[in-house]
Order: sequence, then C-alpha cells, then structure tokens
Amino acid sequence: MAAPADAGQWVEGKNYFRIEPSLPTDHPGHVVVTEVFSWGCPACNQFQPMADAIRKSLPSYARWQYLPASFIGPEDWPLFQRTYYAAQALGLDTPAIHDAVFKAIWTPGGPLNTYDGLDTAAPRVKQKLPALDDVAQFFSHYGVAAKTFSATATSFAVNARMRRADQLIKAYGVDSTPTIVVNGTYRLDVASAGGLAQTQALVLYLAQKEAATMRLRQ
Repeated sequence: MAAPADAGQWVEGKNYFRIEPSLPTDHPGHVVVTEVFSWGCPACNQFQPMADAIRKSLPSYARWQYLPASFIGPEDWPLFQRTYYAAQALGLDTPAIHDAVFKAIWTPGGPLNTYDGLDTAAPRVKQKLPALDDVAQFFSHYGVAAKTFSATATSFAVNARMRRADQLIKAYGVDSTPTIVVNGTYRLDVASAGGLAQTQALVLYLAQKEAATMRLRQ
C-alpha cells in the first residue's frame, strides 16, 4: 500500500493524539473508526451529517462504530447510553434509527425532546427529562413492544456494555464529544483537526495510515 496521502499536513500531538497504549478493537483485520458521542450532545447533533459522510466514505477495510458516552448525567446522557445498547441488542442500531433518535431529541416538540430554547447558543435543559418509559414508547414505533425494550434496556448485558463503554472512553482519554478514535490508536476532534472538512480528511488519513501499518489491502 502506498504511503498515506498528505502526510505532511497533519501533526501528531496537535491535530491528532496517540492513545497509549493502543487498545484492541472488536474487528480484527479491519481499521475501526469510532465516534464517541451522545444523542443528548448538541455538538454531536450538529456533527451528525459529517459523521454520516465520513462513515459512507470509509474504504472497504474500515468499519464505523458508535461509542455512547454517559458523563453528563443532568442532560440524560446515561439514559441515552442505555438506549443505544438496548437498541443495538434488539437489532435497531441502523443509521436511519440513529438519525431518528437525534431528531426526536432535538426537534422542538419531538417525543424525546430534552431541551428548551433550541434557537439559542446555549440550549436550556428541560426540568422534566425523558425517562426510560418515554424511550420505550418511542421505539415501539419500530416494531418492539415497550415492555420488551424496557426489559432489554435494564438487562445484565446492557449494564455490562455501559460499564465497558465508560471504561473505554476513559482509556481513550476522551473528555468531550464528538470525538473520533481511529483503531484504538489515535484520537481527534473537530477543533484539533481544524474544521469539519479537515476532520473527514484526517480520519481518512489515519485510517489509511493504520491500514498501511496492518498491511491491509483495499
């Protein structure tokens, strides 16, 4: 494989950061690109179109995945983390449903709307936040009984996935969202990359760099 393009454009320690030690991924033989996010994160909501663009542009040797964060309890992030893993366990972690949850939270009057004052620079968190019953009712429109969703969301397996997510996010050194992790080796965000377009280019550069290290072939 040829050397990654535009290698001189990016500076380790400035545009992206090495994770020490590098952490193994769930997809050996592939480069895994992970977005650390929350459905309750306003920046993640704004970043979602770019996240979709990056996901669709990845080469065949790369895999995209989401890693939900829980570190802002007052904005319902733990509930949304639980929601993500319940949806995944039920086979509902599709791009269309991922987008639908963002819309349900961020559209005024949406069934999971969490914020007032969405037209301001600093949205106000509602006094009454969505609860698990609200989320279960939302997913009932996707063919899963509300009781089934709630039972899955509170299962041992989902609790374990949540604990593992928190451990990974800490090990990656992530303290804000959205953050992109490339193959458990590099960490970057929009600010470090220098903008949205640069974020996509940097993710593809690091994916190619990792593929070259792993000697993967397109």
